Amino acid sequence: MANAKTVNPEWFVVDADNLIVGRLAAKIATILMGKHKPTYTPHVDTGDYVIVLNCDKVKFSGKGLAHDTHPYFSQKMLRKGYATYSGYPSGLKVVTAEKKLERGQSTQVLSEAVRRMLPKNKLGRQMLKKLKLYAGPTHEHQSQQPQDMPAHLLP
Repeated sequence: MANAKTVNPEWFVVDADNLIVGRLAAKIATILMGKHKPTYTPHVDTGDYVIVLNCDKVKFSGKGLAHDTHPYFSQKMLRKGYATYSGYPSGLKVVTAEKKLERGQSTQVLSEAVRRMLPKNKLGRQMLKKLKLYAGPTHEHQSQQPQDMPAHLLP
């Protein structure tokens, strides 16, 4: 069984251009939890760090539609909603994926998908901190010497 002292995390880079959000999020969640390693232990954070580039170019499944700015726009982006609740009566606000992408909040789309696939406890919140999302093609983690994601771990 692994413990916090024996874990040696690695850094992986994924280019999210033209990848489906849900399938990518499932693979990322597996890597953040460490389930791809033979030393996986449920009560220890044995996962690796994941850097995701081009979050603004992800796509949803569904029939494609023409759009001015997003090359992979689909009907599901019009229907997929992200809800927030203020705590007050009638304080529910629902924002579609289309609006999030227009507002420049493209990293939140993938972050929410991954967060919902992780454990709902302190360990899950710790795992989510190892996810680094960037809307563009560059990142600032060159000193960690990240590797490209192996082909068997990609969707």
